Amino acid sequence: QLVESGGGLVQAGGSLRLSCAASGSIFGAMGWYRQAPGKPRELVAAITSGHSTNYADSVKGRFTISGDNAKNTVYLQMNSLKPEDTAVYYCKAFSYTTHLAYWGQGTQVTVSS
Repeated sequence: QLVESGGGLVQAGGSLRLSCAASGSIFGAMGWYRQAPGKPRELVAAITSGHSTNYADSVKGRFTISGDNAKNTVYLQMNSLKPEDTAVYYCKAFSYTTHLAYWGQGTQVTVSS
């Protein structure tokens, strides 16, 4: 089970921090995706259990993904937000136990200009 929190409405240039708490399995790589209206879901950032990270070019230098292995939680710190960052943000995690990937329910992020 993945439970996301931290979305909301913010003005351009502002910041938000998303959290995704995982439970019920042993998880490895985790990541954040987003989907804007009329657009396909895209990877925003991902982190491995060894804390290696990768980012979409559009968020490099503005977003930071981090993880707390002890809490099975991944965070996405979003700074210098732009209106084009507006989307539903989804957490995704790969389970070592089931070898399946799981999605959170999504959290809305809206950036006003």
